[in-house]
Amino acid sequence: MKIPTPFDPTASEKSESLPELHRPSEIKAYLDQYVIGQERAKRAVAVAVYNHYKRILSNHAKDDVELDKSNILVIGPTGTGKTLIAETLAKFLAVPFAIADATSLTEAGYVGEDVENILVRLVQVANYDIYKAQAGIVYLDEIDKVGRKSSSPSITRDVSGEGVQQALLKILEGTVANIPPKGGRKHPEQSLIPIDTKNILFICGGSFDGLTEIINQRINTSEIGFTKSLAKTEKEDEVLKEVRPEDMMKYGFIPELIGRLPIVSTLQHLDESALMRVLLEPKNSLVKQYKKLFKMEGIELIFRKEALIEIVRLAMERKSGARALRSVMESAMLDLMFNLPEYSEDFVVKITITKEFISKGKKPFMRRHRRSA
Repeated sequence: MKIPTPFDPTASEKSESLPELHRPSEIKAYLDQYVIGQERAKRAVAVAVYNHYKRILSNHAKDDVELDKSNILVIGPTGTGKTLIAETLAKFLAVPFAIADATSLTEAGYVGEDVENILVRLVQVANYDIYKAQAGIVYLDEIDKVGRKSSSPSITRDVSGEGVQQALLKILEGTVANIPPKGGRKHPEQSLIPIDTKNILFICGGSFDGLTEIINQRINTSEIGFTKSLAKTEKEDEVLKEVRPEDMMKYGFIPELIGRLPIVSTLQHLDESALMRVLLEPKNSLVKQYKKLFKMEGIELIFRKEALIEIVRLAMERKSGARALRSVMESAMLDLMFNLPEYSEDFVVKITITKEFISKGKKPFMRRHRRSA
């Protein structure tokens, strides 16, 4: 049976399945609307995505140069935008996008999810259009959790660590995988869907806690007499930029998997100024979302500057990046949102959020006005 690909010139679906090729500058400009900071990472990802889809579009050209697939590894602390970058990319490129959690994966035949179930999600998102799915993007989160527990090869079966890494090799590089249409385990009498993974872009992300210590150890001991100054690598963000394949191997990744993730991009911690920008600037920022929700009830929502500063301060204390902003806002705004319909009926037209409301739960300023019939 011939496996259909969206890049086969004989396929009738070709024109509908091929993604439009965007320049790196266009990709980054779109990412800038949603992802604050992380300039180098956005540039690296934009170039990688451009080259990936350029490779796909020229795949059937008859010359002697074959372009390899370049999957991406994104390393960064929690809440710095790893998942957001992947989601925004898929939205901009208008290709199927699926998120999978590596912590739930196990080697085939063991309790947990088969690695091939990642592809099932992608096919389902594409509404079972195999042609579109084969040009999609898969974001594999928490990839750092499948590192083996020691740097030496495992004697016993490591079904959720090294076993998963081994199972990922083929689909990352490119293979024809036969997947059950509804996921779950395969059984002999089940009809399977063939899908070619050679043109699926895999973006793997993880926080890689402890990787900086491994990098620091290598930098420290690489100079005779241990005289190398660590001034430029004191910050964790700067240390992560120095990551090399041997560091990933010490972290517990097999060399074959490292080789299939040739593009490594590191994300930086978000400081207070970056969190403030996250709160205000993106097209879907939290402040804009809340203002829209209140506007739908006919109420204008105002945030005082000191209230925003307090939100950022509380988020910084939680040390979970941009995710902390949402949890702080949700907690502070809960009672207000609960009573919002009643406020609307009570002719409230303006609500001002203060620092005391955020930090102590005091009632915000409300302005009432009887609307004309």
